[in-house]
Amino acid sequence: MRVVAIGMAVTLSVLLVQGAASGLGVESIGWLLARRAVGTHVLANALATLMLIVVLLAGHLVQIAVWATVFLVTGEFPAFADAFYHSAVNYTTLGYGDIVMSPRSRLLGPLEAVSGTLAFGWSTAIIVAVVIRLVRVRHRAELGRGGSP
Repeated sequence: MRVVAIGMAVTLSVLLVQGAASGLGVESIGWLLARRAVGTHVLANALATLMLIVVLLAGHLVQIAVWATVFLVTGEFPAFADAFYHSAVNYTTLGYGDIVMSPRSRLLGPLEAVSGTLAFGWSTAIIVAVVIRLVRVRHRAELGRGGSP
């Protein structure tokens, strides 16, 4: 039961990181739209979308690092590099199985996989929402210039 409580607490904590990364990414796009730096040009929209993806990726890497730190604190791994690798394998649901945790903590692996799945779904939703917003702005701009619908 202790492991489940730890896993739930860490999941909620790292999803706060996901919220921060998502908020930063969306606010950055909004800021660029307000200054008309993006929205009407395909290349600018593509670069803004890539910037958003980098922000979200950084958020995912932070979440993996948080999980790795938990693995270190619980004594599952002696070195951060091994804990980070194992965390990344769990978080992405890759599941190599080449490094496994002790029986007392192994339930943290699936809990981290749930955490990663939720975060990746959230990132996907953010990317889709931003791309739709950029496409709509571009479409409106084309219509305003007399372009074809």
